[in-house]
Amino acid sequence: MITVVGTGTGAPLPAGVLAGARLVVGGRRHLTAAPVPEGAEQVVLGPLAPALDVIERHLEKDGRVVVLASGDPGFFGIVRVLAERFGSERLDVRAGVSSVAAAFARVGLPWDDAVVVSAHGRDLRTAVNVCRARPKVAVLTGPGAGPAELGAALATGGGPAPLKRVLVVASDLGTGDERVERVSPAEAAARDWGTAVSVVLCLDESRALGAVRTVAGPAPAPSRWALEESEFAHRDSMITKSEVRALALARLGPRLGDLVWDVGAGSGSVAVECARFGAAVVAVEKAADGVERITANARAHGVYVDAVHGSAPGALDRLPDPDAVFIGGGGHELPGIVTACARRARRTVVVAMAALDRVPAARAALADAGFTCDGVLLQSSRLAPLPGDVTRLAATNPVFLLWGDRTPVSDEGVAQ
Repeated sequence: MITVVGTGTGAPLPAGVLAGARLVVGGRRHLTAAPVPEGAEQVVLGPLAPALDVIERHLEKDGRVVVLASGDPGFFGIVRVLAERFGSERLDVRAGVSSVAAAFARVGLPWDDAVVVSAHGRDLRTAVNVCRARPKVAVLTGPGAGPAELGAALATGGGPAPLKRVLVVASDLGTGDERVERVSPAEAAARDWGTAVSVVLCLDESRALGAVRTVAGPAPAPSRWALEESEFAHRDSMITKSEVRALALARLGPRLGDLVWDVGAGSGSVAVECARFGAAVVAVEKAADGVERITANARAHGVYVDAVHGSAPGALDRLPDPDAVFIGGGGHELPGIVTACARRARRTVVVAMAALDRVPAARAALADAGFTCDGVLLQSSRLAPLPGDVTRLAATNPVFLLWGDRTPVSDEGVAQ
């Protein structure tokens, strides 16, 4: 058996857990603080492969192995690697308090409704997008993905005001050097945090407590989508119709950790629906009253959308690269907008247009950017009442929907 012990957040080692150990594996600080039995071999964790090889040699000789890990070793920890190599039946896991639980405890907040994302050895942009989309997020940091980098990404944005977030930076939890500091993203970006940081909480304090919950985890995906037009404020029926929105959402595939652009957003109906699926969303709209309408619609549906006042493609220059883009409208500038979006999109671009003569140029722009392109003409008729308890079919305006796809990007590192 391999005994895996969680430590490092203030709880003492279980009594006798190291007795008889022939091999003790752990971080340098864990080995220094632990009463390692005399004569036991010690391996300082760095690259995992050599440590796993040493563990295997001891197991072949029936030597007792103890692995010291931080917090809860089954939570973004070493249990996964050990189970894959040696089998979960050979593990005796003694879970400690995770750094996430300890950090939330230090600030007196519940965390059953939090989202946890690891940036350790992973692309920071996933953590940044989760922080943009959700009011309560814990980020497990790593080299090159610490509070400074996270703060810098959150402090910049395309909207009229910076994202309102507070960062709680928890360092050296459970030690004499423990620090828990509240800073703004800009303040975090301006500091050198060294290498001791274990977890950063990103909080929208206006929404961090939320309603009383009976199910753990962040808000679930919406039970319905392609909402009726009447559920959004809009001007003169200038809104993407629900039938078009349904297929657009299917092609966009918005999800937690994604960033979606809604370009030419109008009322922001597509932006709001993407945000309801957990994506971070930037809506670009050239009309000032449209920006206000987008913000109001997002608030009415309990989500956050970063509404940017400006015209594409120029307004896109200062935005972070998106995973998926929805482009509405269809003026003479459409091919240039499609080209600008296709150059930046990591996964998908979806274009909705009413004019047939815009289709070839938009399709060519997607193909030239390396996308696999497809599309449909959507024509639908809705049931409409007539006097005398009679029903007729009322045709909606036909809309062309094009989409281009790249190979999907991995979203590893998010826990809900």
